[in-house]
Amino acid sequence: MNEEKKNGKKNGYSGLPIGMCLGIAIGAGIGAATNNVGLWIPVGLCLGVGLGMAMGHNGEEDDGDGTDDEK
Repeated sequence: MNEEKKNGKKNGYSGLPIGMCLGIAIGAGIGAATNNVGLWIPVGLCLGVGLGMAMGHNGEEDDGDGTDDEK
C-alpha cells in the first residue's frame, strides 16, 4: 500500500499535528500570562485542531460519495 492511500493525501502532509502544536503553545503562553494555564491549554488545543484542519485542506472539493475519484 503506497503512502497516498494510507494517508489520503497526495504528498503525505497533514496540517493537524502542526496546528495542534501551535495551539498548545499559544494556549500555554496565554495561560501563563493570565495565570490560568488549565483553561487555556485545552482552548488552544481546540483552536489548533481547527487551524490544522484548515491548513491540511488541499482546496479540492469532495463530491461526498465516499469514493476516491482519480483525475
